[in-house]
Amino acid sequence: MIGEPDDLLRAIEAALFAAEGPMSPAELMSVIGTDGLGDALPRLAALYAGRGIELVERGGRWHFQTASDLAHILRRTREEPRKLSRAGIETLAIIAYHEPVSRAEIEAIRGVQISKGTLDVLLEAGWIRPAGRRETPGRPLLYATTPSFLTHFGLGSRKDLPGIADLKAAGLLDPVDLAFEQIQMEKGDTGSGDPDDGEDE
Repeated sequence: MIGEPDDLLRAIEAALFAAEGPMSPAELMSVIGTDGLGDALPRLAALYAGRGIELVERGGRWHFQTASDLAHILRRTREEPRKLSRAGIETLAIIAYHEPVSRAEIEAIRGVQISKGTLDVLLEAGWIRPAGRRETPGRPLLYATTPSFLTHFGLGSRKDLPGIADLKAAGLLDPVDLAFEQIQMEKGDTGSGDPDDGEDE
């Protein structure tokens, strides 16, 4: 069992450093063998504030990352990430804003069918996950985003996703995006019908 508070901070620090991915408080307690963390995580985060690496919480999970203002130093040495197609970007955005959502619902919003490869790329990247099945005829598989999605895009939670006004202000909406906005306004929730025609990009 962990004794002194400083020992608790050191144990948390070691566990997070060695972890393969972000950890929840429950996972940390299991690993280091303690019944509670108290305010240890915020205190440890405060100790790292202003340093080259920082301790951050995203979606209820904690991990170390390079300080955001120093990320440019590492860009030259990082492997070029796999670029998503427009279909992949649109599909990921729909899942993020509407999760949990089925393939048919994604297709209804986009107006074209989704190739299996598009979802496979997002699953392989670890940005989406199966999230159960909708209790409707056919019981379609549902998709939702993951903690890795939040981490990769620097989001604390889905509440941090930009709103339509933010996207407009940044000039990131084109006519297709505006049509998507109109669907959001008219339907509120996505439909479940399959489109009759159209193919993925």
